[in-house]
Amino acid sequence: MILRSDLNPLPEYFDRYILKCDDVDILSAIEKSITEINHTFIENCLALGDITYAPGKWTVKETLQHLIDTERVFTYRALVFARNDSTLLPPYDESAYAAVSEANTRSVQELVNELIISHQSLLSMYRSFNGNMLNRKGLSFKGSYSVADIGFILPGHQRWHFQILRERYFPLL
Repeated sequence: MILRSDLNPLPEYFDRYILKCDDVDILSAIEKSITEINHTFIENCLALGDITYAPGKWTVKETLQHLIDTERVFTYRALVFARNDSTLLPPYDESAYAAVSEANTRSVQELVNELIISHQSLLSMYRSFNGNMLNRKGLSFKGSYSVADIGFILPGHQRWHFQILRERYFPLL
């Protein structure tokens, strides 16, 4: 299995997420992303409700929905690349998705449960990939990246947003 440090070069833009991951194999990184949604994290999210740290910023619920949406989009990209499909993939406008997600009408627990299920599905898919599949690349937003890159982008992306929640939202409690 590929370690984070095996990725070279790192894809432009997404390096910020990949570098948030520990230097472990892809499956361990995804598994860790599931365990990082722990009881304390959930309790803090519940306590925050629908507040934001500044005008125009996402609520905790919108952030969780963004993580779910992004994981689904990138899971599809990983599958397309792994299957050597040359389909041109559309861009993903996270702000447009967030604007119509209606995440604030859902409960934090419902969103957390969906995020965990999404991670478990991602983990299952990555367990099915062999080395050839992991090394396949595709073209999408910000250029070319591999199936292996996506396997680290998603856990790192979650860490990126969890860090924002810890630094900017949790102090509001």
